[in-house]
Amino acid sequence: MKSSLRQHLSQRCPEHELRQWFDPLRITADEDEKHLLVTFPHAFFGDWFRSTVQDGFEAAIAQFLEPGYSVEYAVGNANANPGVVAGPAAATRMDFPFGREFTFETFISNKKNYFPVASAKSVAKNQDAAYNPLCICGESGSGKTHLLRAMANEVSKTCEKNFIFFGTMEDLSTLVATARREGTPPRQVLQQYRYLFVDDFHRVRDDAALQEELIQIFDAFHDSRRQMVFSCPEKITASDYLLPALKSRLEWGLVVLLARQDVDIRARYIQRMCDAKKIRLTKEQMLTLAQRFEDFRYLQGIMLKLFAFKELVHQDMQDEDFTRILEYTENRPEGRLSAEEIQTRVAEHFGITVRDLVGDRRQHGVVFARQVAMFLCRELTGVSYPGLGRLFGGKDHSTAMYAVRKVAKLQKENKDVRTMIAQLKKKCS
Repeated sequence: MKSSLRQHLSQRCPEHELRQWFDPLRITADEDEKHLLVTFPHAFFGDWFRSTVQDGFEAAIAQFLEPGYSVEYAVGNANANPGVVAGPAAATRMDFPFGREFTFETFISNKKNYFPVASAKSVAKNQDAAYNPLCICGESGSGKTHLLRAMANEVSKTCEKNFIFFGTMEDLSTLVATARREGTPPRQVLQQYRYLFVDDFHRVRDDAALQEELIQIFDAFHDSRRQMVFSCPEKITASDYLLPALKSRLEWGLVVLLARQDVDIRARYIQRMCDAKKIRLTKEQMLTLAQRFEDFRYLQGIMLKLFAFKELVHQDMQDEDFTRILEYTENRPEGRLSAEEIQTRVAEHFGITVRDLVGDRRQHGVVFARQVAMFLCRELTGVSYPGLGRLFGGKDHSTAMYAVRKVAKLQKENKDVRTMIAQLKKKCS
């Protein structure tokens, strides 16, 4: 086992590093029990190993071992009999139930994101809930979901998956709604979980009743020192859609902001993918990709195309092949559509001015145009109802909510309205 594992590790670690930290280990495997015992030569070595190479070691052996293995660390004499172990031991499961590709080891970061990544690691590796809740904020493509899953995978090494809730705000909303229908307090249903990981937290804006329930859930978790982690594309505590009581509770914890991946991160990702998928690109080609494709998710799709070329054509990529693939690939990440642009397009469609649209004129045609504009702003930008009211001359959030719901209903019932909305969406995009 140790020799084959060493060979596997040699693909990602230089020889001198393996001699430094791998060779001194004693490794005993029980294939029937799916258990791996890693024994350190002495306690100081164990402390150094845990703080320096354990994450990378576990990420590598997770690919080497079949699912279901657990790894146990112990301190003892490396020359002693395999059954003699001295010092404390800690079992670590290697199932990675939230995706094997989502680990701290595979999350590429630099100094710009040192603090949020260090905070996520600290929360995942410690059980004292010192930063509760942890709110990870960052625009689309910054890596929030990867970091959230990496934390959940890290926690699952020492905590059963059944005690970890991981899902989107929509998943949590569904759980709460089901509990209500069954006459059970939602916080009682969530009582079984020691960890709460919620992605897309901003979607709570659509449900005031859920916000009220979250306050109760929050108190139950916080009082019992059970960890909560949320992710959101905007700074949660600056949001205008949160109830004051819920907002103040979020401010008890730690809010960190993930910066968007820069060219350095994109270049390192490309290099890692080339190494892992055996894609041969020149340094110039890698730099071209890193500079041209700023949207990280789009870049992932480009790398998939390059890998598909290698697998299907079975030849090294020539300059003309690389150029041809890029020529047929448009770099068109989603742009940020503003409410002002939507208001302009709607005003043009109805033959009125933007001032009429955001003003107080009560003529039927103007009111309907205003309602359509509110609906499109809500649909295309995701602005909250209070924010929507402010965009249209300081109107109350209930007015904005009524307008959005009215147009949504008309769109379902009236073919002409449905066609008009589709045309306006096309104009806005």
